[in-house]
Amino acid sequence: MSAPARTIATDIVRRLQTAGFSAYWVGGCVRDFLLGREPGDYDIATDAVPEQIEKLFPHTVAVGRKFGVMVVVVAKQQFQVATFRAESDYRDGRRPEAVSFGNAQADAQRRDFTINGLFYDPIAGQSHDWVGGEADLRAGIIRTIGAPEERFAEDHLRMLRAVRFAARLGFEIEPKTFAAVQTHAAKIKLISAERVRDELSKLFAPPSWSSSFSLLGNTLKRELQPQAARGLELLHTSGLLEHILPELAATVSCEQSPDYHPEGTVFKHLCLMLDKMPPDAEPLLPWAVLMHDIAKPLTASHDPKTGSIHFYEHEKIGAKMTGEILERLRFPRKQIEQVSDAVLHHMQFKDAPRMRKSTLRRMLLRETFPLELQLHCLDCLGSHGRLDVYDFILAQSAELAKQPEIHPPLLSGKDLIKLGVKPGPQMGVLLAELREKQLADELKTKSAARAWVQSRWANAD
Repeated sequence: MSAPARTIATDIVRRLQTAGFSAYWVGGCVRDFLLGREPGDYDIATDAVPEQIEKLFPHTVAVGRKFGVMVVVVAKQQFQVATFRAESDYRDGRRPEAVSFGNAQADAQRRDFTINGLFYDPIAGQSHDWVGGEADLRAGIIRTIGAPEERFAEDHLRMLRAVRFAARLGFEIEPKTFAAVQTHAAKIKLISAERVRDELSKLFAPPSWSSSFSLLGNTLKRELQPQAARGLELLHTSGLLEHILPELAATVSCEQSPDYHPEGTVFKHLCLMLDKMPPDAEPLLPWAVLMHDIAKPLTASHDPKTGSIHFYEHEKIGAKMTGEILERLRFPRKQIEQVSDAVLHHMQFKDAPRMRKSTLRRMLLRETFPLELQLHCLDCLGSHGRLDVYDFILAQSAELAKQPEIHPPLLSGKDLIKLGVKPGPQMGVLLAELREKQLADELKTKSAARAWVQSRWANAD
């Protein structure tokens, strides 16, 4: 078993210090460590330059040599080790044109938020704060280092990161920082779709950590509380949502019939669903939630007699819109298909108790069924709150799991050829009918299936 990441990160700092260099943990790992949260990864900052880092460690990768950024590989784990630097002359809202190596204080000043500008010496057990980060950690505040307009001009993605940190940590965004986000929100459109997608995925991810202590002496009260709903609300109030996902922004004012949705607008429905998202949720569940009613603003129609609001075929139109939106955000093709399928099928679940056995089982055997089931559960919890259909489907799924013989088709096309069936449209019809009878428990064995095919084929002739 390889050593824990924390142990290796400490050893890297020790080796650099032993060689006469300054070295610290830096950034998000210090923030999380001080909050009593196990960091996802460890970054190290040092006054050693790339060539010196290469000499000290046998396995390195120069991922950004001109920026002083190296990756040290130990026990198949990667650790970013970067030279202290100052940056200037940002022209594209993304990267600096000029970089100069400096000291730890200058390196802290170039970072985005005070809570991410902390340094920690794991050998001495001492933190270094040149930007007021510890005070903001204690107070639960997201604040830029220096003027927010300057920090956001350097990298427009920082506006979205401010929202993510506030939501995931349960912090408040400092008023001047938030006002700057609102003023410059439109510039988020200049950032690549891939970077925006990655930030949104982190923002909407299910809660994955808990902590009841911190090294700062304050008790945390955010144990596994979902923050995705607050993230969505902050995206809206910050003005970022209309520039990133205008289709989702349209749900803010989209009313629904109170008999089915007493919670109100589609946007409120989505927030309630995200708020109920469990820690063990399918990774794509947040996106299925966000997309499942994406077409309601386009399909809304009002019945003047009853006053009801209808959204005919919103699942079909929504599946198409989902594909377009996720493709725009550069999601992998497989994930686009999975979320789109979940959107397409989400209205079927309410009819499950009245389905034929074969239809129900076909639904239960879909590849995306686990994702669809979690989506259905949240759909109910975020509206009327009844889970009777969900419990019924869950019970049926458990029963089906006890019958593994039903999962694969009894016969394949090759089997039919051996029985004398010629390839072509008629073979497809036979396979479909055969599968229907198998799922309806009318055919349970291969021999029975072969006999049925021979009889059916003979009658067809």
